[in-house]
Amino acid sequence: MVLVVVFGVALLIAVLLSGLAARTVLSTSFLFLVGGALVSDGFLGLIHITPDSEIVSVTADLALFAVLFTDGMHVSFPQLRANWRNPARALGLGMPLAFVGTALITHYLVGLDWTTSFLVGAVLAPTDPVFASAIVGRKEVPSKLRQLLNVESGINDGLALPVVLILIAAAGPTSGHAEAGLGTIALELVLGLVFGLVLPFVVIELVRFRLLGAEPRLQPLLPLAIGVILYAACHLTHANPYLAAFSAGAVLTARSLEAKESFEPLGEALAELAKFAALLVFGALLTPRLFGDLSFGGYVAVVLAIVLIRPASLLLSLLGTRFTRREKLVAAWFGPKGFASVVYGLLVLQAGIPQGEEAFTLIAVCIAFSIIAHSSTDVPIARLFHVDDLAGVPGGASDGDSAGETPGVADRVGP
Repeated sequence: MVLVVVFGVALLIAVLLSGLAARTVLSTSFLFLVGGALVSDGFLGLIHITPDSEIVSVTADLALFAVLFTDGMHVSFPQLRANWRNPARALGLGMPLAFVGTALITHYLVGLDWTTSFLVGAVLAPTDPVFASAIVGRKEVPSKLRQLLNVESGINDGLALPVVLILIAAAGPTSGHAEAGLGTIALELVLGLVFGLVLPFVVIELVRFRLLGAEPRLQPLLPLAIGVILYAACHLTHANPYLAAFSAGAVLTARSLEAKESFEPLGEALAELAKFAALLVFGALLTPRLFGDLSFGGYVAVVLAIVLIRPASLLLSLLGTRFTRREKLVAAWFGPKGFASVVYGLLVLQAGIPQGEEAFTLIAVCIAFSIIAHSSTDVPIARLFHVDDLAGVPGGASDGDSAGETPGVADRVGP
């Protein structure tokens, strides 16, 4: 119950400061991260959470599912068909380059063996623009840039997972059976994709029957019901829930724009709540001891992973595209490590591999630094695209802004 009280207080403070955070480098994500650290065993000792606590994996899992489900709703298939090359470059070239680059610096600077180093690279390869919402959530920002970051982050989680699972098998006691598990991993990915495509399609078709359909007051609960069933079905069958969530959100938007629009305010609010809860719990793991366990080489590797490896990898993948120099630099910078890396990092720790604890320490510190760096710079960088009214609160732009709209505070309660 102490954790619930702490979450409520942190949520109240975040909401009260959200208008200020939307116009400055102050980040509500950072507030929850720090709040969790302050009440943990490392400081005030109000809550007692360890990496193997069930609440850690559950909150991170739920947050990632909710964020990917709402992110999938922002995907436009017509636009994606017309502009598929840029996300394909980021996923097919930029992501592997970041994976290999992170593995190299991990091996040479931290001293982990090659298998574990590549495992760290796979865990930190996925990106999570939920920590840069002023970029991906504003219509004033060029659509091709928002689409690149959204599609990349939605798909790379699912692409990284099989690599993470295979490398965990290779690094641990079951390393000789890594190949045998390949079929299982592929089946889980396929099942996740099938569930994500079929379930919303069937539900939307049912709604179109004359005797069925939701009254306006309950319409927002239709996509929510799909999400709840999908989450449970994936965990019962071991299907990949993250690929299922993103594909289901995309199918829902494609099949019923009305359902998407009715659910959007509720969905964004639920995703924000799940994100904040996961940040609070993750922050509780960031004790002084964890930071003290990381070597100097580890800190150098963390900084290089954030400011060099990701930016250089994406810039190389975008060579020859029609992005402006400013757009390329923004896309390269916004590669924050988020909930997918948290979930996969916990898998590494709980697998019991020889260097699992050292790998998790490096991963956790990198995620924490990334959240702070990226969620604190999204507003200043968004202003490069003349995004003046970021929160719809007094002190923003005039009514004649470039988008011709005045978004509500809910448009950017997050970081």
